[in-house]
Amino acid sequence: MNGLDREFLQRDRGIHPPAFTPDYKTSVLRSPRAALISLENSLSEVTGPTFGRSEIGPLDNDLILNYARDGEPIGERILVHGHVRDENGRGVPHTLVEFWQANAGGRYRHRNDRYLAPIDPNFGGCGRTITDENGYYYFRTIKPGAYPWRNFLNSWRPAHIHFSVFGSGFAQRLITQMYFEGDPLIRHDPMILGIPDPAAAVRLIAPLDLSAALPLDMLAYQFDIVLRGRQQTLFENKLQGN
Repeated sequence: MNGLDREFLQRDRGIHPPAFTPDYKTSVLRSPRAALISLENSLSEVTGPTFGRSEIGPLDNDLILNYARDGEPIGERILVHGHVRDENGRGVPHTLVEFWQANAGGRYRHRNDRYLAPIDPNFGGCGRTITDENGYYYFRTIKPGAYPWRNFLNSWRPAHIHFSVFGSGFAQRLITQMYFEGDPLIRHDPMILGIPDPAAAVRLIAPLDLSAALPLDMLAYQFDIVLRGRQQTLFENKLQGN
């Protein structure tokens, strides 16, 4: 029997940060006060909905153009690409990948974001794509900026992009974040510092990939997402382990 045959697996607490991480202040209220209760998924949750190419628009994976009104957004143009893989390194085809982020100034297009950086009228900050038959995905975007947050005095989030990966059913959704190689704020980030396994934290940092960069246009970063196994990507909402 492999991991796919079991509905619940024991959480690997050597990789995932504890739910209660005081240096990450919001975890104090978010962490459970009692033991979690496992609920059996319904058939509709496990088997659907499914996602296909017909539901993806031609600009869904182009954050530079998919919200542009009267020009392109301001900021550094980048390409993000990689594979969604299983524990054996095989690409996972036809998987819906969603991504969302702040603009170049570090502000989200969200009514509750009150950071003083301006909204970019030509940048929506979200998109989606479906992996090809080899599990490969890519999208164009603007490199997000860092932003302050009310954790402790002078706390700043490193530049990052949020990712969501869907399995064969709506309940099979995994969420993570991608950081950028060389960002000095990474070593100060409570979310990264809360990960007990340093190797798991490193897997969230996308290296610069000059081989995929477009000359005189944009740099590229490679972010491979591993769903299971010893090299799995750390997912924020995955309670089970390898």
